[in-house]
Amino acid sequence: MASSCFCSKFAVLGALVLMVVLAGSTSAQLSGTFYSSSCPNLLTTVRSAVRTAINNERRMGASLLRLFFHDCFVNGCDGSILLDDTSSFTGEKGAAPNLNSARGFDVVDNIKSAVEGACPGVVSCADVLAVAARDSVAILGGPSWTVKLGRRDARTANQAAANSSIPPPTSNLNQLISSFQNVGLSTSEMVALSGAHTIGQARCTSFRTRIYNETNIDSSFARTRQSNCPSASGSGDNNLAPLDIQTPTAFENDYYKNLVNKRGLLHSDQQLFNGGSTDSLVQTYSTNPSTFNSDFVAAMIKMGDISPLTGSNGEIRKNCRKVN
Repeated sequence: MASSCFCSKFAVLGALVLMVVLAGSTSAQLSGTFYSSSCPNLLTTVRSAVRTAINNERRMGASLLRLFFHDCFVNGCDGSILLDDTSSFTGEKGAAPNLNSARGFDVVDNIKSAVEGACPGVVSCADVLAVAARDSVAILGGPSWTVKLGRRDARTANQAAANSSIPPPTSNLNQLISSFQNVGLSTSEMVALSGAHTIGQARCTSFRTRIYNETNIDSSFARTRQSNCPSASGSGDNNLAPLDIQTPTAFENDYYKNLVNKRGLLHSDQQLFNGGSTDSLVQTYSTNPSTFNSDFVAAMIKMGDISPLTGSNGEIRKNCRKVN
């Protein structure tokens, strides 16, 4: 009897523990309707601000999308990339992948300000950035999707992790695969997400070695790029070139067509179509834009799920550049 009673109490205790665990995991999940009551005008507010920014400068859509990538690859999608340096930590803006490269912080400030006007102290900077990235893609002609929300903001940043986690443009295929696997993304998801390079621009320093020294490059394309990127280091370093030479401000599948034709601007781009394991997927995306769009959306949603701060973790920053 005593044994039976003990077992019964143990079973009840186990059930209670399980309920607590399940409740905790459920509360930690992101949801597309997270702000439906607390900030019902969030999506229209963000979209309007993003549209204004892109109308002012078409390149800004690519910049906002890139900020989201670079945020999620460092300790998860927590808005840490937006933080300025402080006396207690060195921010991620000065990391090699971001220095003189990451941009759009002022636009994020404007979006956050508009959101604060609609619902003060409710929406995180991490969520603002996630929605802005989606809207940038959609406004530039790409697919749209339901953004899962409920992230909270980090109270610190990690420059060392930014330097080590974000794959540089010199990466080979194995390094790219490893970088994405480190944050839980597969090789096929890496190829789909790389399609973000169908918009945006890169600095001469990022592609100089490729256009002068590599052989798996279309010769006329190389000459075109050389005209605006001198071979000498220090000369024209900040000169820009479109990642997609045909339509740098339209989100479609031309990026993959360029790779098939050896017109990838970055070394890391062309690695996706260079006799390796990802060639067939690049070929598929180059001829089937709907497949690319659907795979890109699925990969973006999964990337947005990387290690979010939820519940009582982190905070809702009032100013995206600094902790409260």
